[in-house]
Amino acid sequence: MKKAFQKMSLTIFLLSTTLVAACTQPLGAVESKQTATSAAPSIKGPLDAKEVEAFADPLFADKMKKFNVNGSSFVVVRDGKVIINKGYGFADKEKNIPVDKDTVFQIASVTKTFTALAVMQQVDEGKMDLHHNVEEYLGGLKVPNTTGKPLTLYDMLTYTSGVDLPDITTFIGPEYIGQDISMEEFLPKHMPTVIRPPGEAYTYDNFGFLLAGYAVEKVSGMPFAQYMDEKVFKPLGMNSSSVRFKPELLKRMAAHYGPTGEPHPTFGHAPTDGPQGSILSTGEDMAKYMIMQLQNGQFEGKEIVSKKSMDLMHAYQIFVEKDIPIATVGFETYFNELANGQHVVLKGGNMPGHSSLMVLIPEQKTAFFMSYNNDSMMSVDIYQEFMDHYFPEKEKAEPAYLPLSEKNAQKYIGMYQNTRALAIRTSFVYENGSLVLEDEINGKQKLRMIHPLLFVDEEGNKIAFKEDKAGNITYFYYSTQKGVGVVAHSQKMNQKQSFSDVPNASSYKNYINNLSALSIMSAKTGNQFDPTGTMTQGEFTDALIKAHGWSVFPGQADGIRQQMVAGIPNLNPSAPITRQVAAVMIQNLKQLQPIATSKVKLQDTADAWAAEAITALVSQGIVDPDTKVNADGSFTFRAKDLLKRQEASALLDLAFGYYSLPIKH
Repeated sequence: MKKAFQKMSLTIFLLSTTLVAACTQPLGAVESKQTATSAAPSIKGPLDAKEVEAFADPLFADKMKKFNVNGSSFVVVRDGKVIINKGYGFADKEKNIPVDKDTVFQIASVTKTFTALAVMQQVDEGKMDLHHNVEEYLGGLKVPNTTGKPLTLYDMLTYTSGVDLPDITTFIGPEYIGQDISMEEFLPKHMPTVIRPPGEAYTYDNFGFLLAGYAVEKVSGMPFAQYMDEKVFKPLGMNSSSVRFKPELLKRMAAHYGPTGEPHPTFGHAPTDGPQGSILSTGEDMAKYMIMQLQNGQFEGKEIVSKKSMDLMHAYQIFVEKDIPIATVGFETYFNELANGQHVVLKGGNMPGHSSLMVLIPEQKTAFFMSYNNDSMMSVDIYQEFMDHYFPEKEKAEPAYLPLSEKNAQKYIGMYQNTRALAIRTSFVYENGSLVLEDEINGKQKLRMIHPLLFVDEEGNKIAFKEDKAGNITYFYYSTQKGVGVVAHSQKMNQKQSFSDVPNASSYKNYINNLSALSIMSAKTGNQFDPTGTMTQGEFTDALIKAHGWSVFPGQADGIRQQMVAGIPNLNPSAPITRQVAAVMIQNLKQLQPIATSKVKLQDTADAWAAEAITALVSQGIVDPDTKVNADGSFTFRAKDLLKRQEASALLDLAFGYYSLPIKH
């Protein structure tokens, strides 16, 4: 199977079943809190259709224009009733078809809540136990596990499975719409390994929900799509919902568009039944689903799932810090600061060209759902405005901050790597009496300590650390809306034993150690790094893909390889790599522009296809220690010399590490 996409979407990576391509640039921040676009806030929640329309109509007009959205659904329920179920704009702009309550959207990862519901139904029937080894329910399928701790359904449904490649099963593309690929056929060929003790760390996980759906299929004896039809959709009267594409639903499906308004093809899944993200539904059907959720599993006199099971789906199960919940059984709680102190559980979902968000406020018997036809972050703006309007936050006192000594800061210091988005790397150091965070997205952030496991940055975003039983810091979670770091805990990368042939005084030592800790470049032989040895083009390419860090989805490495070699003549993987070839490969992925105020001037002879890339990197400070830039900006790059391993370590660490270089894209 192949991957059929090559673009990156922040929304998709944050909220959904898929990340669509390699991220080669820092991702922008979600817009900060704004004033609601409608009347003064209410503390009573949504009241009636007229009042909600007065709030929603100008809000959607504004946000759809801002995010270039052609059409959106919006449904609000409260106390068992539909307050509003309305469409805005066009399901198909070219055909002038408006969105209405029956417009079909791909709800993508909102599907995960249905999969969790199906598991809980099996638990209610006594056929499954959330805390047993999941292999009991897989019909003989084994999950590789190096931890010694069994993987359970509870771990999977709370996004704490501990697998190394949580997106290894994410195959999407137009070609999958007409195919029929079973989970039984698919899963044995695409299996990650459990490398962290299950339950230890939060990592957004597509594989876990796919495997949970497969467990439902094996235990119930029904194909997953049939199970959902008979046990969920029909009892709820969700007549326009399906795990699979059906002709009558495709006829009513909203067209797909990219963020800039260009038409986008419809993507399907492999396997065909996608418990992690393949459901199609409408505003009309999702209203019924939310009413059932808010009525403790009851709908029109029928028990869809027990109250005990529904409580597990709504109660916070996983916390990154005692006051920062992150997951329930099936739902999530990201962007907690937007909840305004309410108990909120939510789930977002994206396929290329469609986005959805479901927000439940169980204690207020209130929920809303929306789907729209592009990949933007409009749903987060709508969520923020909804909460500010109906459930405004009471003023909170500024916390008291504690001092942090240099001695006590030592346990935090080091490099961390995101457990899902491997390209997100963060450094913590102690400077001038404060712990300082540094990464490419946020730059340098001076932190203040609320208590020893909770800090806040200069912009008010929280950083929660996690320690093991011995008191060692093992992970941190950063609740900023910038970038994609919120998709997982970041794990502390312990420095490995120093190489015997890299002197402590070497200007390359830190670069070499960083790449070793991340398993990007390791020893050449034994405990020797061979710092002045050369590399082949193939060896550098492999290291560059690891340093780049975005090849977390099936087939992504192929696209990254094609991108990195563009414009380089006479490539030969077995040939030694020159410094100019390495520079162009890095620049092909970074796409940096020379800083306008930088006057760097290349003095030696580089080939025409390489000179611009070299200048761009050097102007950004991506340069090895032995390349000196003179006061007048002139420098000699030794462009046609062979690249040494220590030079490669410096260039890769500076280009793709955590440093806040003056990067201009």
